[in-house]
Amino acid sequence: MTGEHDNPEAAPRTITAWQCIGCGRIEAPQTCIGVCQDRKIELVSAWDHAEALVALEAMAARIHAFERFAARFAATTPRDDAWKSSYLAFQQELRELTAPADRLSVGAR
Repeated sequence: MTGEHDNPEAAPRTITAWQCIGCGRIEAPQTCIGVCQDRKIELVSAWDHAEALVALEAMAARIHAFERFAARFAATTPRDDAWKSSYLAFQQELRELTAPADRLSVGAR
């Protein structure tokens, strides 16, 4: 059985509420009697917010790994007799970096 949190690609469900621009009070589903100035806001659940943070941290780590790889690749000059082994080593490392990120999937808890 799949739950609502099994698909990390799905947009989080939001709740429409009203927030006073002065005191910050939040009220749903309608505005108050008119003493405050309200603006419409969208709220997400704490669960969806936490999942988004986990996904963001995972992607930031992945980007950092790619940046380290690119910097090392740019700074490497293989010896004339070792270019092929260097190329193959970089190619293998890049395969590992670009492997499907199933382990990073937020919904796979």
